[in-house]
Amino acid sequence: MQSSLLADDDLPDAASLVASVAQRATPGHFDEWCASVSGTASAAGHLPAPHWRQFFDTLGTEGWADLGARAQRVQARVREDGATYNIYAEGVDAPRAWPLELLPFIVPADEWAQIEAGVTQRARLMAATLADIYGPQTLLRDALLPASLIFAHPHYLRPACGLWPAERCGLHIAAFDLARTPEGGFRVLSQRLQAPSGLGYLLENRLIIGPQFHDQFADLRVQRLAGTFRSLLDGLVRASPAGERSRIVLLTPGPLNETYFEQVFLARYLGVTLVEGSDLTVRGKKLFLKTLHGLEQVHVLLRRVDDEFLDPLELRPDSQLGVPGLLQALRAGEVVMANAPGAGVLESPGLAAFWPGVAERLLGEDLLLPASTSWWCGESAVWSRQRDDLASFVVAPTFPDSGFGPRVAALMGEAERRALRDRIDADPAAYTLQARVRPSETPVWGHGSADSASPGGQLHPRAAVMRVFALADGQGGWQVLPGALTRVANRSGQQPGSAHDPWLSMQHGSASVDTWVIASGAVDKSTLLPKPLTADELGGVHRAVSSRAAENLFWLGRYTERAENSVRLVRLMLEMLREGSEPVLRLLDRLARFHGLVGAGVPGVLKAPRVFERALIHGLLPRGHGAPVDASIGGPMYGPTTSVAHNLRSLRQCAQALRERLSPEHWKLIHEVGDHFEQHLGVVLSLGEGHAPVPDVLGVLGRATTHLAAITGAQTDRMTRDDGWRLLSVGRQIERLDMLSHALGLGFELKVHEADDGFHLLLGMFDSVITYRAQFQGRREVLPLLHLLAMDTDNPRSLAWVARTMRDRLRKLARHDPLWVHQVTRDLPMPEDWLLARMARADDKGRHTELIEALRACSTAARGLSDQISRHLFAHVESRDRTVWQ
Repeated sequence: MQSSLLADDDLPDAASLVASVAQRATPGHFDEWCASVSGTASAAGHLPAPHWRQFFDTLGTEGWADLGARAQRVQARVREDGATYNIYAEGVDAPRAWPLELLPFIVPADEWAQIEAGVTQRARLMAATLADIYGPQTLLRDALLPASLIFAHPHYLRPACGLWPAERCGLHIAAFDLARTPEGGFRVLSQRLQAPSGLGYLLENRLIIGPQFHDQFADLRVQRLAGTFRSLLDGLVRASPAGERSRIVLLTPGPLNETYFEQVFLARYLGVTLVEGSDLTVRGKKLFLKTLHGLEQVHVLLRRVDDEFLDPLELRPDSQLGVPGLLQALRAGEVVMANAPGAGVLESPGLAAFWPGVAERLLGEDLLLPASTSWWCGESAVWSRQRDDLASFVVAPTFPDSGFGPRVAALMGEAERRALRDRIDADPAAYTLQARVRPSETPVWGHGSADSASPGGQLHPRAAVMRVFALADGQGGWQVLPGALTRVANRSGQQPGSAHDPWLSMQHGSASVDTWVIASGAVDKSTLLPKPLTADELGGVHRAVSSRAAENLFWLGRYTERAENSVRLVRLMLEMLREGSEPVLRLLDRLARFHGLVGAGVPGVLKAPRVFERALIHGLLPRGHGAPVDASIGGPMYGPTTSVAHNLRSLRQCAQALRERLSPEHWKLIHEVGDHFEQHLGVVLSLGEGHAPVPDVLGVLGRATTHLAAITGAQTDRMTRDDGWRLLSVGRQIERLDMLSHALGLGFELKVHEADDGFHLLLGMFDSVITYRAQFQGRREVLPLLHLLAMDTDNPRSLAWVARTMRDRLRKLARHDPLWVHQVTRDLPMPEDWLLARMARADDKGRHTELIEALRACSTAARGLSDQISRHLFAHVESRDRTVWQ
């Protein structure tokens, strides 16, 4: 029916057609589609508001028919960008794609002017209140704010008192959640002042939705965002002790945080460095970023870490997210933080009723934007007056982390309400009563149902709440970002006032829409793009690599190599266990235990080869994976300390911390290899009932080998050759030199080279079987074996090639510190200079003592180099940095 409706040239304008397939909003809610209250006489015609009429008239009937394809393009772009919102309950390994709807939320210019004025006033009020409660505390002395509500709040930080001078603003970013009332005005539902989230997602929404409606965006004269962000950066630079030379970083809790994607996205957009707490250090009351080139002072810290985790010395001592000494650097005025610690106390819903009085005292003004009606139960008169009317309210916790979430009392049974009433009686200050809110409903596009008048698509009303951001300009003023992070109820009908989520949250399934503010004057053409680089400047451009990113890249290389090595070793072991000679079996036993592939309690391979084989197979997965446990290999004491799956999981953890540096394809490969390995091997073990057939296990290992080869290819051919990549390569070579030199030395110690299968095993561990056959045919001689495996600089698996590559990469990596790099490369072995004849010579007892000692030195040097890199490039702790008390 829709296609015939839209194809007739004699039909009226597109907006009227769309109105015919737009569902009515819920009665009693303001309908953004027709700019009136649903169910009233003014909404009877259900005609679109002027801005929606203009939007769909510009879109046209063909554009309406194309909305389905546009929605698919939006979802494809979300996947392409890797935009996610992590739900803690679902785990970081199952990130949820950012839920973005197609149609924007449109705010006319006159309405935005009211919002802008009200939000600006609120931001001024919050900044003044923050300065007062951590300064002179006049509001507390005069009882305009209850001291019991402020001081009892866990986010009131006593170390923050006097932390910044009165002339310096402690608040730089303020966010306010607004809902339109049925009467058409806006109310403040809540405020986020500690470390407000949403700016990155707001930008992502605009960059995805804007191009889908380019003509409508221009025709409606939608205001742009870049100018306000530029004002924020300029304001932070003005407040910084270094001025124009300031280094700005964004402090993230890390990749496990639910909004990590937007933190990465925002850092890229603003052109600042994304850091974790371990990237920073305080020296001499100054904050520094640890980079591969040394310590670089940080002057401005945008942070997304909550207050209590910022400084383990003065706040939460078990925090691993902050920086020891950070508050001292703030006191010294050496760094500006946005926002200053302690702002979280102002987020309490219990304060809502006090803001009108505070505004009159601090600003001499009446509030332009009212808050949703709230009553703090800590005032005995309030609770006694409202106690019998509990069903009329949303009951919210006054303080965070109380273990109690907002509840709609009307949706509770009478017994539940009695229990809740008793809880409030026991501790009334811990609860706040809030009036139920009926936010406006905005049209969201969705596929129609089979029995609807328009099976191809419809407009569905969804409740909407806007998060509006005010950004300080560094000159005592504020700019309201002309846009918002607007959340809408999901398509299953989630409504504000549900038992779990009164104000709509992404945690409980809300979706998001782009927010278009119609400009009242000229559209701001500002951009955050830097000025064009000159040819001379371009030659000096390099990507800064923080020590944390460097360390993760280093271990990404190491775990990639470890995973390859462990898979190769297990494959060789399973192929040779049943028919191997005694020296080979002894070598396999030693290597399996050394690399943690079997537990210490597993019987020796010569004593119980079948038990050893089953332990090796079951040790591929971590304990507790769910595969059946073979009773014949014993209890937990037989469990391996590491496994192939352990190495693959560690590889993924390193990659997770480097998402901003890895291509989507690279990340996908790493994410999939571990999942596929555990799933397929789990099936094989289950089918085998504890005695998995070796060919099936080898098939799973073979697929993992192919997967890992693709990952190695991505690291070799698809990563920029910067210092981070060089460190990744050094990590691989350290692991390779350590493993291969140890295995070769142990092989010659056990004389496995004297047996045919042992000779083949050594070549297999170096992945050099085909190369050896091509060069030396069927010869089984020590000289060509050592030449190929130890001294051939053309063989990427030889010790000489590995050591030389490691030296070359280190020299480029640490070119800024020639003395240190000279020292560490001088101590590295140089197998290409070994005298082959001497190394191949055995004593009268057939022992290759000189070769074995040289190989042990290679392994020791590789481990020593790892320690030196960690101290010098990651921790930046040298002898001169240490204080010795005498």
